[in-house]
Amino acid sequence: MEETLIKDEEIELLINELAQHYGYDFTNYARASLKRRIGRLLVIDRIPGFAELFYRVKNDENYLTHIIESLTVNVTEMFRDPAVFKIIRKEVLPVLATHPFIRIWHAGCASGEEVYSMAMMLDEANLLNKSLIYATDLNPSVIENIQKGIFPMNRMQQYSENYIASGGKKDFSSFYTAQYGWAKFNQRLKQKMIAAMHNLVSDRSFNEFQLIFCRNVLIYFDKILQDKVFHLFDDSLEKLGFLVLGSKENLRFSPVAKKFAQIQNEKIWRKIQ
Repeated sequence: MEETLIKDEEIELLINELAQHYGYDFTNYARASLKRRIGRLLVIDRIPGFAELFYRVKNDENYLTHIIESLTVNVTEMFRDPAVFKIIRKEVLPVLATHPFIRIWHAGCASGEEVYSMAMMLDEANLLNKSLIYATDLNPSVIENIQKGIFPMNRMQQYSENYIASGGKKDFSSFYTAQYGWAKFNQRLKQKMIAAMHNLVSDRSFNEFQLIFCRNVLIYFDKILQDKVFHLFDDSLEKLGFLVLGSKENLRFSPVAKKFAQIQNEKIWRKIQ
């Protein structure tokens, strides 16, 4: 099925159903992105039309979970954009080290690769023992995946290259055990993670953090929702804390921009007010 066969009013109907009956609010998600993902879902699941999709959403709880996962999935990898992680090593971690306790929030953490990347960097810097990493996402399957700490073995070579490019000094394979085509990451990393569902659209701040990651999530939101999320991060970040965004995301034109300064032209911002 072509994406163009999905009508605008059908998108609105689905959004209203998910919000009113299930509490998943996609109201301010970019319509073009939603249309692409729903169109792809119809093709993959071999659903003949929107009416059948809508029926499944209303009557099949398992399919509801599936569609939420499909609409919120974000592609990521460990130490993605190594230059960003290199700056975090050099400029952010030394600041975090001055705190008696470190709280980090990965918002919209997708499948959890960046959460484990952060845990590895903290471990290398001998900061993991006094840190707590909150990993949140709208997608319920993410929580289970983070708690398991298992990722495909065939991705480890790329992740290892990213890790070295980010300034990593250890043998990357020392962080995991290979088992039947999967890499199971060390228990000590998972012990410092709290994984939970959190909706950036509707849920409030739940703690104060020194560092917040939210990469390649806001590109799916319209300007109204982006500004709302930036206010949430401002409320959740302590003064002089850091915010890390994706390569195509920008804080500069948000209502809270004057409170932040950019670091080295990378997508790392520091709260100065």
